Amino acid sequence: MTYIVDEQCIKCKHMDCVEVCPVDCFYEGENMLVIHPDECIDCGVCEPECPEEAIHPDTKDGVEIWLEINKKFSEIWPNITEAREKPTDAEEFSGIENKYKQFFSENPGDGD
Repeated sequence: MTYIVDEQCIKCKHMDCVEVCPVDCFYEGENMLVIHPDECIDCGVCEPECPEEAIHPDTKDGVEIWLEINKKFSEIWPNITEAREKPTDAEEFSGIENKYKQFFSENPGDGD
């Protein structure tokens, strides 16, 4: 088992999860974070830290596509080990459905 980040992170990108991760398995895109599934130790400490409820175990129904997305982009985006400020407009995008189709960016984030 591993944890994944889903589309609720897109455009919100709170970074509370990054601070608690004991193995630094988060990677940063321009407007979301992903978890490297081969680095995640399944501890689960990140899940309750996400105010958008965007982190889930990969055993949850319907997250298979997110496992693929997390794997793909964790291999090309920069690793992030320290939280920075969330986007100033994060609240405006909280809870919006179909964020992936509307807002997802393949561009890497700033990294550490």
